Amino acid sequence: MNLTSPSQVKSWCIENGFHPNKVLGQNFLIDRNALEAIVDAGIGDEPSPHVLEVGPGLGVLTEEMLARGANVVAVEKDPVLADRLAASLGNPEALEVVCADALDFIAGGRSAGFGFMVSNLPYQAGTRILLELVMRREIPSITALVQTEVADRLAAGEGSKTRSLSGVWTQLDYDVKIVRRVAASCFWPRPAIGSTVVKLTRHDRNVAFSPEQRDIFHRLTKKAFEHRRKQLGSVFKDMIQSTARAEELSNEDWLNLVKGLTNADA
Repeated sequence: MNLTSPSQVKSWCIENGFHPNKVLGQNFLIDRNALEAIVDAGIGDEPSPHVLEVGPGLGVLTEEMLARGANVVAVEKDPVLADRLAASLGNPEALEVVCADALDFIAGGRSAGFGFMVSNLPYQAGTRILLELVMRREIPSITALVQTEVADRLAAGEGSKTRSLSGVWTQLDYDVKIVRRVAASCFWPRPAIGSTVVKLTRHDRNVAFSPEQRDIFHRLTKKAFEHRRKQLGSVFKDMIQSTARAEELSNEDWLNLVKGLTNADA
């Protein structure tokens, strides 16, 4: 089956009595150009990359990565799709299919050891999955197809209206790059909004940040964004003297605030 052919994908679903699940965010990628862009950004020409894929669905990304020599562990929550995936791709030795919830898979410590994560993430859980991986800092390269608003929040810098807690937390340890936009027409069923390929590349600029400082960083920024319309001086009273609002600070500003607070306590 040509996994980028809308008619063939629809026919398989009809023949097998399978109905894409909106709750699981099942929107299958059916555009060859978008597919190649994701895999190019995700693994490029890396020799024999060890890749985690979340939500493989019918296996369009899986098939392309295997063709490029990748070793893929595909985590699929839907048991119907998980059961068919390996056989439909010819039972390749380089593929391991795990039927599990991705968040449980990650929480169980099973995301360690991968060099790459490349996925068309389910809409409903995409942000949570990315943040869980980012907080663990285990995977050096993460490439995901997500809702455009999610990608924009991850990439937004200080002063942007789309600046968010998810972006601040992600940028602590990852550089964020918008790779390309993907129209809603590139999926079946067609979602109501467009998607974007985003790439997160782990950096080492904050490796010296202690666990205590990281904990303060996360608690401080979380509280600030819960009251994002207020000035920081109002949110934190005597602890921080500032008329700025949460989205106006760069990650470097937040880091300096944390360092100042921890040095004052010392």
